[in-house]
Amino acid sequence: MKKLLLHSCCGPCSSSVLERLIKDYEVTILYYNPNIYPEEEYFKRYKEQLRLLSEAYPQVNLLECNYNQEDYESKVKGFEKEKEGGSRCKICFRLRMEYTAKKAKELNFDIFTTTLSVSPYKNAELLNEIGKELSALYDIEYLESNFKKQNGYLRSIELSKKYNLYRQHYCGCRYSLHT
Repeated sequence: MKKLLLHSCCGPCSSSVLERLIKDYEVTILYYNPNIYPEEEYFKRYKEQLRLLSEAYPQVNLLECNYNQEDYESKVKGFEKEKEGGSRCKICFRLRMEYTAKKAKELNFDIFTTTLSVSPYKNAELLNEIGKELSALYDIEYLESNFKKQNGYLRSIELSKKYNLYRQHYCGCRYSLHT
Protein backbone atom coordinates (compact mmCIF):
# COMPACT_ATOMS: atom_id res chain seq x y z
CA MET A 1 0.00 0.00 0.00
CA LYS A 2 1.15 3.52 -0.74
CA LYS A 3 1.82 5.76 2.24
CA LEU A 4 -0.51 8.76 2.11
CA LEU A 5 -0.20 11.98 4.11
CA LEU A 6 -3.68 13.42 4.55
CA HIS A 7 -4.08 17.03 5.59
CA SER A 8 -7.09 17.23 7.89
CA CYS A 9 -8.92 20.34 9.03
CA CYS A 10 -11.01 18.50 11.65
CA GLY A 11 -12.42 15.17 12.79
CA PRO A 12 -15.82 15.49 11.12
CA CYS A 13 -14.32 16.23 7.70
CA SER A 14 -11.75 13.45 8.01
CA SER A 15 -14.30 10.84 9.14
CA SER A 16 -15.76 9.84 5.78
CA VAL A 17 -12.52 10.58 3.93
CA LEU A 18 -10.66 8.11 6.14
CA GLU A 19 -13.40 5.55 5.69
CA ARG A 20 -12.67 5.65 1.93
CA LEU A 21 -8.90 5.94 1.99
CA ILE A 22 -7.87 3.33 4.54
CA LYS A 23 -8.97 0.59 2.14
CA ASP A 24 -6.29 1.56 -0.37
CA TYR A 25 -3.62 3.52 1.54
CA GLU A 26 -1.58 3.51 4.71
CA VAL A 27 -2.85 6.87 5.96
CA THR A 28 -1.27 9.35 8.33
CA ILE A 29 -3.14 12.54 9.23
CA LEU A 30 -1.34 15.87 9.26
CA TYR A 31 -3.14 18.38 11.47
CA TYR A 32 -1.78 21.70 10.20
CA ASN A 33 -4.34 24.49 10.55
CA PRO A 34 -2.80 27.86 11.49
CA ASN A 35 -5.94 29.55 10.17
CA ILE A 36 -8.12 28.37 13.05
CA TYR A 37 -9.16 31.10 15.48
CA PRO A 38 -9.19 31.38 18.43
CA GLU A 39 -6.52 29.09 19.84
CA GLU A 40 -9.11 27.32 22.02
CA GLU A 41 -11.01 26.38 18.85
CA TYR A 42 -7.83 24.96 17.33
CA PHE A 43 -7.26 22.67 20.29
CA LYS A 44 -10.93 21.71 20.53
CA ARG A 45 -10.83 20.52 16.91
CA TYR A 46 -7.47 18.83 17.47
CA LYS A 47 -8.85 16.85 20.43
CA GLU A 48 -11.85 15.77 18.38
CA GLN A 49 -9.50 14.61 15.62
CA LEU A 50 -7.56 12.54 18.15
CA ARG A 51 -10.73 11.09 19.62
CA LEU A 52 -12.07 10.09 16.21
CA LEU A 53 -8.83 8.30 15.40
CA SER A 54 -8.75 6.44 18.71
CA GLU A 55 -12.40 5.36 18.46
CA ALA A 56 -12.80 4.67 14.74
CA TYR A 57 -9.41 4.55 13.02
CA PRO A 58 -6.74 3.38 15.48
CA GLN A 59 -4.51 2.29 12.57
CA VAL A 60 -4.15 5.92 11.45
CA ASN A 61 -1.30 7.96 12.93
CA LEU A 62 -1.46 11.70 13.48
CA LEU A 63 1.24 14.31 13.01
CA GLU A 64 0.44 17.46 14.91
CA CYS A 65 2.04 20.73 13.98
CA ASN A 66 2.59 23.73 16.16
CA TYR A 67 -0.23 26.24 16.26
CA ASN A 68 1.14 29.23 14.37
CA GLN A 69 -1.60 31.75 13.70
CA GLU A 70 1.00 34.40 12.84
CA ASP A 71 2.02 32.39 9.78
CA TYR A 72 -1.56 32.42 8.49
CA GLU A 73 -2.15 36.10 9.31
CA SER A 74 1.02 37.17 7.49
CA LYS A 75 -0.04 35.27 4.36
CA VAL A 76 -3.59 36.71 4.20
CA LYS A 77 -2.65 40.28 5.10
CA GLY A 78 -4.53 42.58 2.74
CA PHE A 79 -7.22 39.97 2.03
CA GLU A 80 -9.08 40.20 5.33
CA LYS A 81 -12.26 41.63 3.78
CA GLU A 82 -12.52 39.00 1.02
CA LYS A 83 -15.72 36.98 0.95
CA GLU A 84 -15.69 33.32 1.92
CA GLY A 85 -14.37 31.30 -1.00
CA GLY A 86 -12.33 34.19 -2.43
CA SER A 87 -8.63 34.97 -2.63
CA ARG A 88 -8.06 34.68 1.11
CA CYS A 89 -9.35 31.10 1.06
CA LYS A 90 -7.13 30.21 -1.90
CA ILE A 91 -4.12 31.52 0.02
CA CYS A 92 -5.17 29.52 3.07
CA PHE A 93 -5.67 26.31 1.06
CA ARG A 94 -2.26 26.69 -0.53
CA LEU A 95 -0.57 27.41 2.80
CA ARG A 96 -1.90 24.22 4.37
CA MET A 97 -1.50 22.04 1.30
CA GLU A 98 2.05 23.25 0.64
CA TYR A 99 3.04 22.43 4.18
CA THR A 100 1.54 18.97 3.64
CA ALA A 101 3.38 18.43 0.36
CA LYS A 102 6.70 19.48 1.93
CA LYS A 103 6.15 17.19 4.93
CA ALA A 104 5.11 14.30 2.70
CA LYS A 105 8.31 14.66 0.69
CA GLU A 106 10.48 15.14 3.78
CA LEU A 107 9.03 12.08 5.55
CA ASN A 108 9.09 9.83 2.47
CA PHE A 109 5.37 9.48 1.88
CA ASP A 110 4.31 8.34 -1.57
CA ILE A 111 1.32 10.65 -1.98
CA PHE A 112 -0.58 13.50 -0.29
CA THR A 113 -4.05 15.03 -0.32
CA THR A 114 -6.46 17.01 1.86
CA THR A 115 -9.87 16.47 3.44
CA LEU A 116 -10.98 19.97 2.43
CA SER A 117 -12.83 18.79 -0.68
CA VAL A 118 -15.42 16.96 1.45
CA SER A 119 -16.99 20.29 2.36
CA PRO A 120 -19.75 21.63 0.12
CA TYR A 121 -18.25 25.07 0.81
CA LYS A 122 -14.83 24.23 -0.64
CA ASN A 123 -14.01 24.25 -4.35
CA ALA A 124 -12.60 20.80 -5.19
CA GLU A 125 -11.44 21.96 -8.62
CA LEU A 126 -9.36 24.73 -7.04
CA LEU A 127 -7.97 22.37 -4.40
CA ASN A 128 -6.95 19.88 -7.09
CA GLU A 129 -5.34 22.64 -9.14
CA ILE A 130 -3.26 23.66 -6.12
CA GLY A 131 -2.44 20.02 -5.33
CA LYS A 132 -1.22 19.29 -8.87
CA GLU A 133 0.93 22.43 -8.84
CA LEU A 134 2.49 21.42 -5.52
CA SER A 135 2.97 17.87 -6.77
CA ALA A 136 5.10 19.14 -9.63
CA LEU A 137 6.94 21.65 -7.43
CA TYR A 138 7.89 19.13 -4.73
CA ASP A 139 8.06 16.02 -6.91
CA ILE A 140 5.50 14.06 -4.92
CA GLU A 141 2.27 12.48 -6.09
CA TYR A 142 -1.03 14.23 -5.30
CA LEU A 143 -4.30 12.34 -4.96
CA GLU A 144 -6.93 14.34 -6.83
CA SER A 145 -10.22 14.23 -5.00
CA ASN A 146 -13.70 15.53 -4.55
CA PHE A 147 -14.62 13.74 -1.35
CA LYS A 148 -18.07 15.34 -1.23
CA LYS A 149 -19.08 13.12 -4.17
CA GLN A 150 -20.75 9.75 -3.56
CA ASN A 151 -22.44 11.27 -0.48
CA GLY A 152 -19.10 11.97 1.22
CA TYR A 153 -20.35 15.04 3.01
CA LEU A 154 -23.57 13.30 4.08
CA ARG A 155 -21.53 10.35 5.34
CA SER A 156 -19.32 12.73 7.37
CA ILE A 157 -22.47 14.04 9.07
CA GLU A 158 -23.62 10.48 9.81
CA LEU A 159 -20.22 9.54 11.25
CA SER A 160 -20.11 12.75 13.27
CA LYS A 161 -23.42 11.79 14.86
CA LYS A 162 -22.28 8.22 15.43
CA TYR A 163 -19.14 9.36 17.27
CA ASN A 164 -20.77 12.46 18.77
CA LEU A 165 -18.16 14.73 17.19
CA TYR A 166 -18.11 18.45 17.68
CA ARG A 167 -19.07 20.10 14.38
CA GLN A 168 -18.03 23.72 14.11
CA HIS A 169 -20.20 26.33 12.42
CA TYR A 170 -17.46 28.22 10.59
CA CYS A 171 -14.40 27.24 8.56
CA GLY A 172 -12.03 28.25 11.30
CA CYS A 173 -10.52 31.62 10.48
CA ARG A 174 -11.56 34.71 12.36
CA TYR A 175 -12.79 36.31 9.16
CA SER A 176 -15.40 33.58 8.68
CA LEU A 177 -16.44 33.49 12.33
CA HIS A 178 -19.50 35.72 11.87
CA THR A 179 -20.37 35.13 8.22
